[in-house]
Amino acid sequence: MSQKRSIFEEVGESVPKREVEGPNGGMIDRGRGGARRAIRLWLFVLFALVVLMIVVGGLTRLTDSGLSITEWRPVSGALPPMSVSDWQSEFAKYQQIPQFQIENKGMTLAEFQVIYWWEWGHRQLGRVIGLVWALGFAGFLVTRKIPVGWAGRLLLLGALGGAQGAIGWWMVTSGLSGERTAVASYRLAVHLGLAFVILGFIAWYAMLLARPVRDLMQARRSHEVRLFGLSTGWMHFAFLQILLGALVAGIDAGRSYTDWPLMAGSLVPPQMMVIEPWWRNFFENPGTVQFIHRMTGYLLLAFSVMVWLRGRRSANRATRAAFNMAFVALLAQIGLGIFTVLTAAPWQAAIAHQLLAVVLWVLILRARFHSRYPLAQSVRG
Repeated sequence: MSQKRSIFEEVGESVPKREVEGPNGGMIDRGRGGARRAIRLWLFVLFALVVLMIVVGGLTRLTDSGLSITEWRPVSGALPPMSVSDWQSEFAKYQQIPQFQIENKGMTLAEFQVIYWWEWGHRQLGRVIGLVWALGFAGFLVTRKIPVGWAGRLLLLGALGGAQGAIGWWMVTSGLSGERTAVASYRLAVHLGLAFVILGFIAWYAMLLARPVRDLMQARRSHEVRLFGLSTGWMHFAFLQILLGALVAGIDAGRSYTDWPLMAGSLVPPQMMVIEPWWRNFFENPGTVQFIHRMTGYLLLAFSVMVWLRGRRSANRATRAAFNMAFVALLAQIGLGIFTVLTAAPWQAAIAHQLLAVVLWVLILRARFHSRYPLAQSVRG
């Protein structure tokens, strides 16, 4: 005769918990776990290397070193000149381009070596990033430690990295002929923009891997649709401002008008459309480019206030905190941007402005992630 069961007993309570959940804590995670923690650590290394690449790239631009290597040799270029004749050969190639003929005719071999090492280090760091990605991806693939559905995502990072190298050379070629003594600013914007896209994917993947699949699936049921949409718009708006900042940096427009909030004593700078054809002013006219960057910054601030106010109304404590942090970073970035303009963009301020852009970018992504996958909390919040 079977025992009587309480009407309050949970259905299926007699089934052993291990059989329901499985050895990995949940049937949803069985066979999916892979080396999530190890892959996340690998992504952190890649993230740090890409940030370092952005900093070195910024210093390479600020020292006018980007055109010192006039050939793209992905393999053989890993070795620097090893003899005096090798150095003289590289210097002779540099002497053929407009930057030397127009701006640096008095440059000595020793001075050329300084800018050469900056560009060589920049390219070498790119090779290191490619090697770290390739070794990591191959290792996880061979040992079958990649979680289900993640092979394509991790492969995408490698493809974007390869594209970044090609775009870098496309950028350099714009300054090797004609009358231009620096790379085209719009190509620089594409190059920097792709770096931020890569950082965005790495950060998003690391956030996904930080939580079990079952937690993410449960969190999606309570995600805040409107807030997620607003934070997605915030992300795109911030990315646009990053691209405009690259245009400013590409022509040193930050050093052209060093007063704020006015420009040369007026709201609109003089001679905004003096270059022909007219469309070139949006890429090559320092006053026009800086004016657009400033106005977009004001619009971004207004939109950010709206998103932040909406984020503060989230019922989830962690989500509110994420939006607060992103908004504080935005205010700091605006303040640093104004300081950079007022001080005529010294390299220390310019690099700090670039690094803070990385921090802001990641914090906006983090706020977006929390609106999509809110952390579980008690009923009392």
